[in-house]
Amino acid sequence: MTDPEDLAERVREGDLRLHELEEHADHDTAAEARRLLIERETGTELEAIGDYAFPAEQADPNVENMIGAAQVPMGVVGPVPVNGEETGSADGGAATGEYYLPLATTEGALLASVNRGLGVLRSAGGAEARVTKNGMTRAPVFRVEGVAAAAETVEWVEDNLETLREAAESTTSHGELLDIEPYVVGDSVFLRFAFDTKDAMGMNMATIATGEACEVVEAETPASLVALSGNLCSDKKPAAINAVEGRGRSVTADAVIPGELVEERLHTTADAIAEANTRKNLIGSAKAGSLGFNAHAANVVGAAFLATGQDEAQVVEAANTITTMDAREREDSTTDLYASVSLASLEVGTVGGGTKLPTQAEALEILGLRGGGDPSGSNADALAEIIAVGALAGELSLLGALSSRHLASAHEDLGR
Repeated sequence: MTDPEDLAERVREGDLRLHELEEHADHDTAAEARRLLIERETGTELEAIGDYAFPAEQADPNVENMIGAAQVPMGVVGPVPVNGEETGSADGGAATGEYYLPLATTEGALLASVNRGLGVLRSAGGAEARVTKNGMTRAPVFRVEGVAAAAETVEWVEDNLETLREAAESTTSHGELLDIEPYVVGDSVFLRFAFDTKDAMGMNMATIATGEACEVVEAETPASLVALSGNLCSDKKPAAINAVEGRGRSVTADAVIPGELVEERLHTTADAIAEANTRKNLIGSAKAGSLGFNAHAANVVGAAFLATGQDEAQVVEAANTITTMDAREREDSTTDLYASVSLASLEVGTVGGGTKLPTQAEALEILGLRGGGDPSGSNADALAEIIAVGALAGELSLLGALSSRHLASAHEDLGR
């Protein structure tokens, strides 16, 4: 067996580079050698970082220069009550029943707040959730001589969608090209490809498929590819196009909370929550120039992403959430609360990427959503719907706390 001390010394002397260690030892020994080097170079003991519970080789597709693992506390909320028809029906959602939702976070009081909201939703009979749109995007940018060449390129693309679909889909056994939307800015042509990537989050799938189609565009038009991603996709950045057109899954969850339940469990009224939402989430967000009009949807999305192996940087798009709260008067003059969240760009998958890591795979097992669904895409749809209901619960709980002026006292009580 290769000695990690020897490997660390060879790196320190410049004989080896950090990324070359797996060529000379197994993955765990290579990780140990890097820890030894970093400990000596920085004077930091890496005992906790080096205490991980899976073979380092299993993380090889997910990280380079591995030294260990970051451990984030994980809790569970629920059960999350999601109402829908049978999976795959024309009008039903993919998630039906009650689910325990794993959330990984370092923010105290978050899970307690979400659980409170879920308790209210359960008492109200659950929440509805539906994926309303699906399409992972990649938008390459091309150079042309001018507007005439741009128009020629766009016309060819629009007339030859099937040719481009055939080229793109030749790279994948699962993905389907849904559409290509052209945008022209001077001598730049952007083509926003949208793919159904089934149960995969699908960023790599979309990139490879788009690259194949771009070769056809270059061969048949005056356009020259400058970059496979032209930022009109738009990945991991706040972008109005994602808020409007969607990216990944667009999903909405809603519920009607009886007025008596609002008063009993949230210690406020439907009118008060609706006003707080309007003034805070809608007017306040508009004044701030925010793309998200919500209280803290990214809290739940981020915690769910860490727990289930999603790409955590894509939380920025998931914050493109609009929360609505309306007071609805019943015939007996009781006022109920209609509550909803609409997440325009929730990028999730149940296969590939971080979902294959042991901890994250177990979290998906808790949900019953590990791996591919039947029909294909149904597991990722269900995950999106469950996360949306979790976000709805978080919005309901926080707005209830704000409108009853209990937010600060709740944090004090929990010592957070």
